[in-house]
Amino acid sequence: MSEPASSPADTPRPVPEIPDPTKGLRAVYAAVLVLEAIVVGLALLVLPKFGVGATPLGVGLIGGLAVAMVLASGVQRRPWGLGVALALQVATIACGLLVPALALVGLIFAAVWAGLLLMARDVRRRYARGELPAQVAARDAAARAGAADPAAAAEGEPQP
Repeated sequence: MSEPASSPADTPRPVPEIPDPTKGLRAVYAAVLVLEAIVVGLALLVLPKFGVGATPLGVGLIGGLAVAMVLASGVQRRPWGLGVALALQVATIACGLLVPALALVGLIFAAVWAGLLLMARDVRRRYARGELPAQVAARDAAARAGAADPAAAAEGEPQP
């Protein structure tokens, strides 16, 4: 007996090699850190309104946090860059003890980071399954190139 021929739907689709799609997300992480640094830096303007927060320690902590965010934006290409960014996010929320509005800002940016991390997870899953638009386009182009080449089409025909 012969084996039944497998249908094209049963065969796994080859996944074309495309550049790492998460590299673009690293730039977004850096941009969010810079924007957050600006907002945290602006908290220094309202710090004197809070009696306990307007100490040299409070100014130093908040100013240092803003500078650390700008510096961390430059290391987002490193494997540990995202961890640094998330640790700074926790520090921002903790600085809400000095300026309560900063806790609110920290929570808003935490929601932004959560959305970015969910989007990154979705991109990685689609990349692994070969469903990204660049992968589909490359696969379609390869199929068209194979159909246009008579020698390649003849090799794909079953032999008697």
